[in-house]
Amino acid sequence: MTADDFPVRFDSSRPIAFGIARDVAEEGYDVVLVRDVLGRFTLIVDDDGKGVDAGQHDRWSATLHDRLGPYCGKRRVLLKSRMFSADALLRSPRAINAPDGSTSVGSVRFLDNTVVGEGWTQVSTPSAPKLGPRTHRTALYGFKGGVGRTTATSVLARSLADTGKIVLVIDLDLESPGIGPLLLGTGRLCRHGVVDHLVEAALGNEEGLEIVTRSGYEPRNRGELWIAPARGAGDGTPNAYVDKLNRVYADSPGASFADRLEATVRACEEAVEKGDSGRRPDVVLLDSRAGIHDVAAVTISRLCDLALLFGADNAQTWSGYRDLFDAWAASGQGPDIRHKLRMVASMVPDSVHHPMEIYLRSFRLNSYDCFSTLYDEVMAEGTAEDPQRSDSGEGTTGGIPFAPSPEDDSAPHHPVPILFEPGLVGMNVPDSPQWQERVFVRAAYLEFLATVVPLVLADPVDGNDDEEETG
Repeated sequence: MTADDFPVRFDSSRPIAFGIARDVAEEGYDVVLVRDVLGRFTLIVDDDGKGVDAGQHDRWSATLHDRLGPYCGKRRVLLKSRMFSADALLRSPRAINAPDGSTSVGSVRFLDNTVVGEGWTQVSTPSAPKLGPRTHRTALYGFKGGVGRTTATSVLARSLADTGKIVLVIDLDLESPGIGPLLLGTGRLCRHGVVDHLVEAALGNEEGLEIVTRSGYEPRNRGELWIAPARGAGDGTPNAYVDKLNRVYADSPGASFADRLEATVRACEEAVEKGDSGRRPDVVLLDSRAGIHDVAAVTISRLCDLALLFGADNAQTWSGYRDLFDAWAASGQGPDIRHKLRMVASMVPDSVHHPMEIYLRSFRLNSYDCFSTLYDEVMAEGTAEDPQRSDSGEGTTGGIPFAPSPEDDSAPHHPVPILFEPGLVGMNVPDSPQWQERVFVRAAYLEFLATVVPLVLADPVDGNDDEEETG
């Protein structure tokens, strides 16, 4: 211990606690490190059939106290043999394997209790339906707002619908709804929205809500374009949107916010299938809100097959994404999340003084630097070490390391460009009919659509294109 260890802050407490836990595991015990909502650690030790003498217990307890300071829990070390329901913690499905935590004789798992944001550490992919074609879900997300994410969602939705797909766009930017007016056109806004479903479903009162509507745009090739707005038009009574919004993030009995949001997305898909054509969505686009927020956490980590990450090449973008990627890596989610991700370089300049090629080269290198924390490390002799799952090979693709080069144009870090178009800045959609048909708009999104549409329709596991036409 050195003078630099004090005072122990939040950031330094975690590696200290994991080091202590690994030392205990080296003595032959499986342990779970539990962090409470204030950041304090308690060590749960599985002493079944092994026993722990008083000397060991006191030594572990003193080490936690001396090294963690204010981040040591009031109950420092708990033994399974002395707990009433230890398995609830030791076998908790919320606990994750600690990166670099396993030893040859004992294991370390980590159970983090947070007030918000737990969704970032619970990565999964939507399951395929037992019958019928798969609905492809894509999230569109930007760490910072104002990067053209919602406009790109609108352009992508119309393009997919024009190929004959049934497309549903769900507005999950609950604090700043916006996709509805961009896509509605001459259509009629439905009476209710995503926020209404979240509020009513918490009371089992969601039956009969009108949460989706057809866009006024008529796609080619028998495609359909549907919208699930965050805010509905209402039913004649004052729309208490702010009051409802203040309640949507609460966990309800038997269902977390993440569970309820997933149920709402599923309800929107079912509502489309109950429409006049009776066809279920081929594609769902989730317009997520910006920032490190619970809606974005659930949307990217749990609800989608593919997440398009929007950004501009500036310090704010990379600082934010670096924090996010570091959190995924630290929680052992890197191998699960990286296959879902793809960067989008939005508002790319292209002029004599600011050539697109130079901008995209800088973007790609900065993006690669951020993504490196999620990639496997390739050793000199050609083998790979996954810093999180190196022993089992789990998380690699068929045992092959996931370590794309900076120039790999199919890698998650490689940017898909959208050109900056000043004509779109401050555009008032109702005063700009057929705006997506303008030549300058088509030019700005040409490469974006050519690259992203196949990604949206690809199988989330093996990357095979979906050849089935629904039109």
